[in-house]
Amino acid sequence: KDVFHPEIVSGDGELPGMEGCFTYKEGGENTFMPDPKIDEKMPGPIGLNSIGGVIKHLPALTSIGSSTVNSYRRLWDTGFWAPIFADWGYQNRTCALRVSAPGRFEYRSVDSMVNPYLMGSALLKAMGDGIDNNIDAGEPEERNIYEALEAGKDVKKLPMSLGDAMKELANDEVIKSAMPDEMYKVFNHYKNDEWERFNHTVTNWDTETYLDCLP
Repeated sequence: KDVFHPEIVSGDGELPGMEGCFTYKEGGENTFMPDPKIDEKMPGPIGLNSIGGVIKHLPALTSIGSSTVNSYRRLWDTGFWAPIFADWGYQNRTCALRVSAPGRFEYRSVDSMVNPYLMGSALLKAMGDGIDNNIDAGEPEERNIYEALEAGKDVKKLPMSLGDAMKELANDEVIKSAMPDEMYKVFNHYKNDEWERFNHTVTNWDTETYLDCLP
């Protein structure tokens, strides 16, 4: 049976994440391409601003890219390069964004349950905010993000539950604008309802952990 759940069996090592590659062309030219006279890898100014916008809005974007309760099982399963920190780098799969080749970046904070149309719309809003407001992407992270954290780097961690991600979305007017008219209201209602129903559901984990637990 084919399934699209991010993690259907606990700890099985089969985590169907996804990623999407983005470029931005203007007049037929890829504006993300680096200027080889300056840096052969560093994206151009529009590319850097686009990355900066996505990094800024990653907490809210997580509610769309990881849109189910089950999505966050994948994020907690360490060792599978599931991106949980708002950072970027070159060929760095421990970051939420990576420049996978000159002139494009890969958005990794998304899984196989995503609505690709809604995700694309939200990412365009984030990139547009970055370009319009000249948002700084910061320096690319060359190290494994966990090594960078151990060395003292301050990096924002992404929401680790659907409930937390929905709170981030509620406070992000840019990403909410990707869902015009009644769309955000409907999305917010159903996703918060999903989270609340999960929270009052007793699972096998509850009984296995607490049923025979001695005081």
